[in-house]
Amino acid sequence: MRVFFTGGSGKAGKWAIRHLQAQGHHVVNADRVPSGLECSELLIDLCDAGQVIGAMSQFVDFDELDAGAGVPTYDAVVHFAAVPRVMIGTDGECFRQNTLSTYNVIEAAVKLGIPKVIFASSETTYGVCFADGEVKPDFVPVDETHPTVPHDSYAMSKVCNEATARSFQARTGTDIYGLRINNVIEPHEYAEMFPAFVKDPALRRRNIFAYIDARDLGHMVDCCLKTDGLGYEVFNVANDDSSVGIPSDQVIARFYPGVEVRGEMGVYETFYANTKAKEMLGFAPKHGWREDLL
Repeated sequence: MRVFFTGGSGKAGKWAIRHLQAQGHHVVNADRVPSGLECSELLIDLCDAGQVIGAMSQFVDFDELDAGAGVPTYDAVVHFAAVPRVMIGTDGECFRQNTLSTYNVIEAAVKLGIPKVIFASSETTYGVCFADGEVKPDFVPVDETHPTVPHDSYAMSKVCNEATARSFQARTGTDIYGLRINNVIEPHEYAEMFPAFVKDPALRRRNIFAYIDARDLGHMVDCCLKTDGLGYEVFNVANDDSSVGIPSDQVIARFYPGVEVRGEMGVYETFYANTKAKEMLGFAPKHGWREDLL
């Protein structure tokens, strides 16, 4: 597939692009800075609607000119670009850039007739990650039916983006899938970060004790590209296990007393349910920190 990918210069985007390329997809990265990857790139401002629709409808490689067949079309758009969290700049600018860029990207995609859009939402939509103080989930494992009532500008922008995506899908019938991505971990970060998580599980409370390996996130995007006809859907994206060394029953006893536990949990099962992605998309994460450190 020919894929227009925004935010491929970021942490998660680089891994996703590499994975998609390994599956044979032709990826064009649209970002404000170069990625350093071996892929076609356009340096644009996604908050400028004219630049976005222009980028999606122009030549990007000299071999496209040599073909003499006009501007090739895209099979899908993957939108990962965003201000990645609060407390980088101002809250208002985080909200503005994230919502405006997402509107521009989806609007351009549907107006150009691109049949599929995959966009990055976030674990933060559930209101736990960037809460002032401690907010516990209504129930665990947290699945896609959990309320999304965050208090911070980053998570607010992601909830608004989901509403934007749902509205565009309802109007056009385009397949639009939102990925509520948990904390993205690169392979080298296991040795750097996870010993501290084993020593002090409380460090993972705001991430609902979950994570997603960057390589498996790329696999998730590919699963979305290969699955058609779902309309509008959102999916949690996490690995199968938790990000702490203690078993699930100890996590519940220590951090979730009084919180509803829906169903029997495995010994180290994730508290950020990924069942929907497995059942509807064939998502099958393969990597994990336990293989590297335990």
